[in-house]
Amino acid sequence: MGSMNLEMIERAYRRHAPGYDRYFGKVLQPGRNAVIEQMRCRSGDHILEVGVGTGLSLPLYQPGVRVCGVDLCHEMLVRAQQRVTSEKLDHVSKLCRMNAERMAFADDSFDKVVAMYVVSVVSNPARLIDEMRRVCKPDGELFIVNHFESTHPFLAGAERLAAPLSRFMGFHPNLNLARLVDQARLEVVERRGVNAFGYWTFLRVRNNKRQLAAA
Repeated sequence: MGSMNLEMIERAYRRHAPGYDRYFGKVLQPGRNAVIEQMRCRSGDHILEVGVGTGLSLPLYQPGVRVCGVDLCHEMLVRAQQRVTSEKLDHVSKLCRMNAERMAFADDSFDKVVAMYVVSVVSNPARLIDEMRRVCKPDGELFIVNHFESTHPFLAGAERLAAPLSRFMGFHPNLNLARLVDQARLEVVERRGVNAFGYWTFLRVRNNKRQLAAA
């Protein structure tokens, strides 16, 4: 994979911010809908959305939950806050500018943690997963929707060719799911394709940090 640091990521999404909803809104919305439906949130749940971006998913949460969103890019968060204000999204408790690989939240702060189209953006996906696991309660769940390296030889080849452009695109096009599951020690309990042609993957992950700590 092409290497990206925080500055490169922030710069890429500063460029993307003005047109993000136009280019990545409708095309990726089925995945957002699927994730939030499968989260089965209950009234009183405290949810962390990592990489909240412009807040496209925020109107989808049911009333009664509390949602905190974090993102690295100020320009994306400005648009998310505008959405919260204009649509009167009272369930959104706060939006914070934060590095998702090193979050300021205490351990066990959230009932559920979700990352939509984020895992292939960060510089160290396994570290991101560790942080999601840390801030989630031991009996909570992690939810991920992301594009991973295709199993189709032609598509996988194209993704590998595009990998050196990751710093300009703002994401890794060839993140390998099996390798991530191994490196991050994920306990995947559900997996399925979402969006057009199932090209993106939804994962429901059990927060197994107690078992990992005891190992």
